[in-house]
Amino acid sequence: MIDAQQLHIRYGHEEIVKGVQLRLAPGETLALLGPNGCGKTTLLKALCAIHAPHAGSVQVDGQDLFTLSAPERARRIAYVPQQHRLVFAYSVIDVVMMGRLASRGLIARPAADDFAAVHAILHRLGLQGLATRSYAALSGGQRQQVLIARALAQDAPYLLLDEPASSLDFGNQLRLLELLAQLRDDGRAVLFTTHHPDHAFVVASRVILMQAGRFIAQGSPAQCIDRDQLARLYGLAPDHLERTLLAPHWSTHRAMG
Repeated sequence: MIDAQQLHIRYGHEEIVKGVQLRLAPGETLALLGPNGCGKTTLLKALCAIHAPHAGSVQVDGQDLFTLSAPERARRIAYVPQQHRLVFAYSVIDVVMMGRLASRGLIARPAADDFAAVHAILHRLGLQGLATRSYAALSGGQRQQVLIARALAQDAPYLLLDEPASSLDFGNQLRLLELLAQLRDDGRAVLFTTHHPDHAFVVASRVILMQAGRFIAQGSPAQCIDRDQLARLYGLAPDHLERTLLAPHWSTHRAMG
């Protein structure tokens, strides 16, 4: 389990995350929703030790996350960022292999079974045709899929994804949701941020709404994602949401629940 207690996170003198508590258990898919700038990305970076909190604690399976070495963290947690640029012209297979070798340290060299595992992941995500392409030459959506493949190659029990659908077309968004559901069913713990409430309905077992660095609601999608909650979260009038095209979609999901 990832267990974060009373996290306070700053950039400079500005406090971005303000005393949140979060637990992520195996077999759970947790969706984190909130407006731009509310602290979602900062929180995810703290949960994978990219950004240290100035107060509070993060434990993974009972151990302090920040006392673990980089390879030990890679064995436990895989992270997919919103944006990623590589300085060197690595091929797609090289980028995915970085995930496969992350838990072994900087001097690890791939063996035949590593290449087999990476090719299997590329095939699973429909990326086998890109294996020898330069990562830098890919579209934003293709890069996002490669980063997801790299995270899967780590084979870590906890997977954190920051707006994984942001650059994907409609078809690949649906494939991503199917993948997240499969990972949950395999016993992985998945936390993803999203600006798509319908994605939370489709795949999340639990939802957290975040605003101005704090959690304002937690529960099942049916409990958290309704007209009034979303209006409060995004600073909209409730009747504004009634006029959107998505409102009937939310109503359908609530009826199904």
